[in-house]
Amino acid sequence: MYQQYFQAAVAASRKLSQLNPATISLVLNDVAQGLIGHAEQIIAANRRDLERMDLKDAKYDRLILDEARLQGMADDCKKIAGMNSPLGEIIYSNTLDNALDLSKVRVPLGVVGVIYEARPNVTVDVFALCFKTGNVAVLKGGSDAEFSNIALMNVIKGVLKNHNIDENAAVLLPAEREATVALLNARGLVDVLIPRGSQALIDYVRENSKIPVIETGAGIVHTYFDSSGDSMKAREIIFNAKTRRVSVCNALDCLLVHADRLADLPLITGRLAEKEVEIYADQLSFAALKNAYPEELLFEARAEDYGIEFLDYKMSIKTVHHIDEALEHIARYSSGHSEAIIAEDIETQLVFLNAVDAAAVYTNASTAFTDGGQFGLGAEIGISTQKLHARGPMGLEELTSYKWLIRGNGQVR
Repeated sequence: MYQQYFQAAVAASRKLSQLNPATISLVLNDVAQGLIGHAEQIIAANRRDLERMDLKDAKYDRLILDEARLQGMADDCKKIAGMNSPLGEIIYSNTLDNALDLSKVRVPLGVVGVIYEARPNVTVDVFALCFKTGNVAVLKGGSDAEFSNIALMNVIKGVLKNHNIDENAAVLLPAEREATVALLNARGLVDVLIPRGSQALIDYVRENSKIPVIETGAGIVHTYFDSSGDSMKAREIIFNAKTRRVSVCNALDCLLVHADRLADLPLITGRLAEKEVEIYADQLSFAALKNAYPEELLFEARAEDYGIEFLDYKMSIKTVHHIDEALEHIARYSSGHSEAIIAEDIETQLVFLNAVDAAAVYTNASTAFTDGGQFGLGAEIGISTQKLHARGPMGLEELTSYKWLIRGNGQVR
């Protein structure tokens, strides 16, 4: 049953290479207009999904589609439409002693599979990035966002049809679990698989896929407040990193604080109470916050409160006595996503930047910036936490591979 989806995707991928850049940009701009033009239908479909989900579910915020978010998705489509495609870029060229002309050229990956949960914006982001780079997107969204994904895909397919482009340039698989299993086993038809969602989803895909996997998503994020840190900078950075959107993978999970600066904790965590953030503090930080942070929001930390991606209005605090202790904690618990230091001492900043093994490492800034749009990539297909092929926010360039072109004139070996 599912083979027909994958075979259609492979057939469509061969045709995408024949599209010119102007047509690709026109399609993406039309999709952007279609999102706004069909906003009422999309929001109505999204409402059906929201009605099935518990308001307290951490995924609820990610699932919401309103006019502002649709406008943001449309704007991202337009940005991608206006960007230069990396396809055809000559990465390397050389003429050998035997007069063979070599060039190493960027090409599409081919058919890109993406498995994701309650994130309907991924449907549009992935299509736009894949289409711009000549890839076919095979999308397997979660049942939580089934109606939203169908509504969004209807807009995309309508635009493709209007431009006489194979509608299978974007494939939305059925929401049932069996489609996931089929996608994991589509070796020879799907070239790469990207899971976006919880650590459980990522682990499941990695352990069961017969297709090469690029791991993205899960973020266990730390910020270290050093003895040289500016407390006012820390106050705003920590508030933003934790509360801007708690359901995203770049949200702060654990604050590490130098023991010499425990007296500053009430100040730097003070704004968190505005959002009713629950704090799970170790013994020293708990004592520093007692009577200074709302009692009903302050708890003594347990071992299991560290190394967890909360995706909620919750945060742990750990006291350290030296930067090396902070680095050891991060090395033990980090998922390799985003890590930050708040410090004025330049040497300490350099130690942190060089020693932390993560896709994005910050000094004196919120980890909320780990995002393809914020990094100037237009949008992102995900944030890779691995080291092979791609790392960090994945934009257009990361959706390409390369091939060698060799031009000769009768040479033999």
